[in-house]
Amino acid sequence: MATFSELGIHKSYIKGLKELGIVNPTEIQEAVIPVLLESKTDLIGLAQTGTGKTAAFGLPVLHSIDKNEDNVQALIIAPTRELVQQIKKQLFKFTKYIDGKIFVEGVYGGEKMDRQIKALTRATHIVVATPGRLLDLVERGAVDISTVKTLVLDEADEMLSMGFKEDLNKILKYNTTKRNTWLFSATMPEEIQRIIKTYMSPDAVRVEVNKNTLVNANISHHYIQTNIKDKLNMIIRILEKRQDERGIIFCRTKAGTKNLAQQLQHEGFSVAALEGDMQQKERDKVMRAFKNESLQVLISTDVSARGIDVNNLAFVLHHQLPEHLDYYTHRSGRTARAGKTGQSIALIIPREMQKVIETQKALGIVFSEITL
Repeated sequence: MATFSELGIHKSYIKGLKELGIVNPTEIQEAVIPVLLESKTDLIGLAQTGTGKTAAFGLPVLHSIDKNEDNVQALIIAPTRELVQQIKKQLFKFTKYIDGKIFVEGVYGGEKMDRQIKALTRATHIVVATPGRLLDLVERGAVDISTVKTLVLDEADEMLSMGFKEDLNKILKYNTTKRNTWLFSATMPEEIQRIIKTYMSPDAVRVEVNKNTLVNANISHHYIQTNIKDKLNMIIRILEKRQDERGIIFCRTKAGTKNLAQQLQHEGFSVAALEGDMQQKERDKVMRAFKNESLQVLISTDVSARGIDVNNLAFVLHHQLPEHLDYYTHRSGRTARAGKTGQSIALIIPREMQKVIETQKALGIVFSEITL
């Protein structure tokens, strides 16, 4: 087990990490940090969310900044506003004890453009951004990314599945010669491989973390046999059994999400919905309540839950198994974070048993049946 100082991290950062309770490097940090600190290289990291990626790329990015220059030297692109805010916050906390200042700005949709434009007129070393808003600002000349030495794509597969392909291609076309690109993704669909081929060096370093387990090993997988009209009662019974536990219930549709939230609120449960039609203000309010534990259960669609990172979630409940296997990985990965254990529970109607069998085979996991 290496220490952060053996990996080459500066003492002043280690002090900040310690305060955050980050003492031993995770597998991806151990694999990636020394490479990124020592050499100017492109890097492809295959890693799930919740493995400690932010520090794995964030610490080397911070080490690479020249504090005497006040131009944008690093760009970190992530799929959701929540993830952007989280990365920005972590970078800020890492730098608590360093000499001098490294300035980080967050840029995302759902907030007034002029506020972000104004913030970017100050000295900025690192921009953390969602693809759409970044592109808007670049095209308006509000942010200059021509001096970027390091471009990080975090959760690249999620950005593509959320429809950011065009935006990413436009951003990646800027200043390709001067920079190193570090791409992190939980899965490697063809589209990601195309980005790697087009915009990255053929000698990019490749790092894979726990490659046999597509799904976090601390999650146990279960299914409950039911039928459509009993699903609500089943969920009520599950929640009654877990009154002091927190979790997320996944629905396939926005309407289903709203509907289930109303039914459970009516039964007196502390739940709220998170779905695509919500105003950003509403969404932030729900997320705050969920994070500070005044809200016990979140009911969400797949896309709305992207980038949510909340610790101590005991379970994820699938109102229905998702259409895509990737979604199962993303959903279940919301629990069992930071080394904790968690349960993933799917409600299955008779004709869906085949899907359980397929999911087990494709992801190398075993479901056990729960009877209530």
